[in-house]
Amino acid sequence: MGNLKPINLSSYKTNPSEKLTSAEMAKLWATYMGNSMAKYILLYFLNHVKDEDIRTLLENALTLSENFVKTSKEIFIKENYPVPIGFSEEDVNLDAPRLFQDEFYVHYLKYTSKAGMSIYNVAIPLVYRKDVKEFFRYCMDSTLDLLEQTNEILMHKGLIMKPPFIPIPNEAKFVHEDFLNGYFGHVRSLHALEITHLYDLIESNTTSKALIHAFTQVVKDEKIRKLFERGEDITTKGIENCMKKLYEENLPSPTFLNDLVTSSTFSPFSDKLMLFHKLDMYTLKIRALGNAIAVNGRRDIGQLYSKALVRNASFVHEASSIMIEKGWFEQPPSAADREN
Repeated sequence: MGNLKPINLSSYKTNPSEKLTSAEMAKLWATYMGNSMAKYILLYFLNHVKDEDIRTLLENALTLSENFVKTSKEIFIKENYPVPIGFSEEDVNLDAPRLFQDEFYVHYLKYTSKAGMSIYNVAIPLVYRKDVKEFFRYCMDSTLDLLEQTNEILMHKGLIMKPPFIPIPNEAKFVHEDFLNGYFGHVRSLHALEITHLYDLIESNTTSKALIHAFTQVVKDEKIRKLFERGEDITTKGIENCMKKLYEENLPSPTFLNDLVTSSTFSPFSDKLMLFHKLDMYTLKIRALGNAIAVNGRRDIGQLYSKALVRNASFVHEASSIMIEKGWFEQPPSAADREN
């Protein structure tokens, strides 16, 4: 408990038959599904990686994914909850040619670590059963450790730039009436929170753009290919809009990563896995945009984010429809259908 004073709940007794709450079911299910997919992607990456530092990083990530799947499954079995189908060896071809350069793997792990933490940090305040609570704290702590290793490799190998530097203010101040302006009158410079989220959206979206570009090259189903092409356009527009706001302030931004995708057209993954992955990534973008909107002040940036939300939500809706049409969309834990 660190420096916190202990609380002695003398009347509290652990209930050995305590059932899973809806929140615990939901986050365990999401953890299982995401890491079930990640396991096979990482196995494919490991089949091609040459850089030994990046190999170690991928091995660490694979160990975590396997542990997360194993523990989630154990809790489901203990509760007589049907184990999700998720993904299997049928969803990956480990012998497929290289689709990404080694450097991409590090950017990918940063993106997926952030995605995992967005699940775990929402879960922790909402779970109460001791074993589930301990599991998600382990997920959060170990994913944070992996993210720190990832950032160290990105910086050591010169694969990424830090967020922009800005001057230290001379004094604490209160804002004026023009604080919210974005189109008319005096438009103030970006504040640090706005810069942070513009940078974060660019950083994440450049990885997402490279991944969907690769998936577009190798996907077999033409309908999914067209969706991926539209998804890349949406992502490119989002990146360019955020970059423009930073450039207007003479601030640098992360660069595109499409050059880290090879010219291979031989798919290492099933269409089901790729579509699920992009559906998951675009839902993460919606959460990231929500976080950005929450701390934004300028009206022009707020409108930029609102339009991006609509575009990304449209992609998620269409991807979900195709997943349902193909019989690939597993149903999350649901409330009882009282009418039936």
